[in-house]
Amino acid sequence: MNKKLIVFDMDGVLVDVTESYRETIAQTVQHFTGATPTRQQIQEYKNQGGWNDDWQLSHHICKQAGSDVEFETVKDYFQSLFLGANNDGLILREQWVAQPGALEKLAEEFDFAVFTGRPRSDAAITLDRFAVGLTFHPVIGMEDVASHKPHPEGLLKLPQTAFYVGDTVDDARCARAAKVPFIGIAAPSNPLYIDLVFLFQEEGAYAIIDDINYLHEVFTA
Repeated sequence: MNKKLIVFDMDGVLVDVTESYRETIAQTVQHFTGATPTRQQIQEYKNQGGWNDDWQLSHHICKQAGSDVEFETVKDYFQSLFLGANNDGLILREQWVAQPGALEKLAEEFDFAVFTGRPRSDAAITLDRFAVGLTFHPVIGMEDVASHKPHPEGLLKLPQTAFYVGDTVDDARCARAAKVPFIGIAAPSNPLYIDLVFLFQEEGAYAIIDDINYLHEVFTA
């Protein structure tokens, strides 16, 4: 019998990106505007929905601050910070969320896939670094879909998806549009934790947990 499929978003789900992607947004905006957005301000944008792409979000915040910098310029600077010269940039600040053995135990019952807003190559760097011994197949990145989250295209590419695990309202809306049960990650350290919990509830989340180490409890409750 085939295992059921759990599809993971990546940022804020498999990896803590507080000091990688979120810090890159802050440093990029600071570079072009002289003003540094707070983590709460960044989360406020995420909670609005429609800002799954951190390049687009960085460019938008720059424009809101009065900068007329071009999108491609922002994107290139963002990637120079995030990846560095040889994948030695802020991406190395990422922390794998799963405790040793947690996903391995879950893999006895489920197959894993990834649907992320990252480029597939950026996702591969992190999975190769942290997920040795685990199989995520397929990995669907931003270049694999014509319409990005909250559009459900990425999930609809996958057969028999049992659950989608994400950390933003865009993830929740993507899952709802694909008619896939959604498990929301709302970390207590999130500066707008309660707001995010309410948003997930409004989107009909199947479950809301602190991090993926609680997934096994969701399925055995």
